[in-house]
Amino acid sequence: MRSSLTLIGFDYGEKRIGVAVGQTVTNTASPLETVACANGRPDWNRISRLITQWRPQALVVGEPLNMDGTGQEVSVAADKFAEQLRRRFSLPVYRVDERLSSYEAKERLKSTRELDPVAAQAILETWLSEYSATPSNNATIRGNTTGTETK
Repeated sequence: MRSSLTLIGFDYGEKRIGVAVGQTVTNTASPLETVACANGRPDWNRISRLITQWRPQALVVGEPLNMDGTGQEVSVAADKFAEQLRRRFSLPVYRVDERLSSYEAKERLKSTRELDPVAAQAILETWLSEYSATPSNNATIRGNTTGTETK
């Protein structure tokens, strides 16, 4: 039997960041909240409180891409956010393609209210379905104390 790992997923935006939490036993995630950004700066105190509360073993940040796979204007800022998470919290930070995550969130909600945390949920569920299914990935997360970022 595999032990459960907790992860927090982020849907980065320059005004708002959606946050979700998930775990590897059932490969499911739940939306948590939206964290505000002021002048492009995340509310690091709120993010820190969420990490303290949920004690994740890794973090997942959506990688904003165009449909053709090229980066979007916000991609550089999302990369910087992922690196800041890694440095601040010494946790592994994984990236996952977030194409269509907002569309998926709109479909789930049937509205645009509270869209950001549901988009983060979709991003985290994508990572869970693609990467957490193998025991070697879970062992890598458990043993990773340096917080290296992978794509």
